[in-house]
Amino acid sequence: MKKISGLYSAPRPHWVGDGFPVRSLFSYNTHGRQLSPFLLLDHAGPAEFSPTDTPRGVGQHPHRGFETVTIVYDGEVAHRDSTGAGGEIGPGDVQWMTAASGILHEEFHSEAFTRRGGKLEMVQLWVNLPASDKMATPGYQNIGNADIPVVPLADGAGSVRVIAGAFGGQHGPARTHTPMDVWDLRLQRDRHATFA
Repeated sequence: MKKISGLYSAPRPHWVGDGFPVRSLFSYNTHGRQLSPFLLLDHAGPAEFSPTDTPRGVGQHPHRGFETVTIVYDGEVAHRDSTGAGGEIGPGDVQWMTAASGILHEEFHSEAFTRRGGKLEMVQLWVNLPASDKMATPGYQNIGNADIPVVPLADGAGSVRVIAGAFGGQHGPARTHTPMDVWDLRLQRDRHATFA
């Protein structure tokens, strides 16, 4: 039998820039030791944005010593950083940015999403880098939805998208510094699944 270490409430929602209404599900301030190497998990949205000509988001800011993993469910996000890397991700896509020795980056709604408006929902996971990799060269992985294997769960319970690591004989496309499994799980209502 597993032991429950505690019950916690997520802090109140806050805005990151003017494009991402965020609720932190956990953070390094409260759960750093228990969840290592994971530092933070933010859920942005769901939120409706009206069409506009000026992209919403967060301007250039620094990161160092960790990675950000962004999974988009609705809407589109454009990334650009000081290494010259960048791209747009939409529903089902994943962006894996390795800040490592240091990077400046910005995240805004894509131009197309800005013009048409609509629903935005995404999550962002921060992953601490091992001490030996903190001063490595920064990197960027843009992983398209079509490149992420999907494994159906038994008895029609749902499915698992394998972003990193392995599940059900499938391996995720993300390259990681620390061996880990990152799965995007979809469960059907009134069904259950067991993970060992």
